[in-house]
Amino acid sequence: MNRRPGTALILIGHGSTTNPDSSAPTRLLAEVIHAKGIFDEVRCCFWKEDPRLHDALKELKSQEIFIVPNFISEGYFTQTVIPRELALDGPITRREEKVIYYCKPVGSHPSMTSVLLKRAAETAQKIPPSETSLLLVGHGTNLHRQSSDAVKLQSALIAAFGIYAEVLPCTMEPMEDVPLVSDWAGITSQQNVVVLPFFISDGLHSYQDIPVLLGIREEVGPAASESEVFEHNPHKLHGKNLYYGSAIGTDPMIAEVILDQVKSFDGLQY
Repeated sequence: MNRRPGTALILIGHGSTTNPDSSAPTRLLAEVIHAKGIFDEVRCCFWKEDPRLHDALKELKSQEIFIVPNFISEGYFTQTVIPRELALDGPITRREEKVIYYCKPVGSHPSMTSVLLKRAAETAQKIPPSETSLLLVGHGTNLHRQSSDAVKLQSALIAAFGIYAEVLPCTMEPMEDVPLVSDWAGITSQQNVVVLPFFISDGLHSYQDIPVLLGIREEVGPAASESEVFEHNPHKLHGKNLYYGSAIGTDPMIAEVILDQVKSFDGLQY
C-alpha cells in the first residue's frame, strides 16, 4: 500500500481484565503497521484495557481516519458497542473537518482465506491435505447468529479449492446449524485432523477451553504465555492424528488483511 499522508489508522480490540495475552496481537499489529510508514498516525484501543475505546479519536490530527475492528466476525461489539462509543453514523462519518471510515472486522475479509491456508500447512507439515480433515473453530452463540458467519464462510471458501479432503466449521457453544468442536472425532472422515481456532488471540479459548473440548487436556490449563499446548502435535486420540494450531489472529499476515480492509474504501466517492 502506498503512503497515505494526512491519514490515521485505529485498530480496536476487545482486551481483557483477566487474560494478559488477549491484547498482545492487536498491539503488535499496530507496531508492525506503524513501522511501514503508510499512515501518519497508528494507534490501538480496547474495550477492557487501556488505552480505552472511548478515547480512540481524541487528539488525532489526521483528517482521514480509518477504524478497523480486530475481530473475527460481525456481532454485538462491532455493530453496537464501537459505533455507540465513537458516535459513528455508519461506514462513513463526517465530523467537522474529519472523515471517519469504519471498516468491516478483520475476519470477514476474503484475504483471510490465504492466512488460514498458510496456518493449516504450518500446523501439519508434511501431512497430505488430501488425506486430512480441516476444522475451523469459532465461538458461536445463538444470542447473535452472525457470530458463526465468518467461520462458515471461510470453511466454504477453503473447501472450494479442493485442497483438503474436507473442511468443516464448528463452534465451542451449541448452534443449530454448526457442529460442536467437542464432536470432532465423529464428524471427521480422515485419520489426520487439523484444528484451527478462528480467534484473534491465543487466550482463554484457544489455550484453555478448546484443548479440553478436544480431549487434549482433562482440565483447563494455564494461560497462553505459560502453555505448551501447541508443541505436542500430533495428539493421538480416537484412532486419529490431531494437529492443533494457534489462533489465526497471531499470524503476521493479519497486518496485510488489515490494510486490505482499508483499501476496500478506495474508489468510493467521498
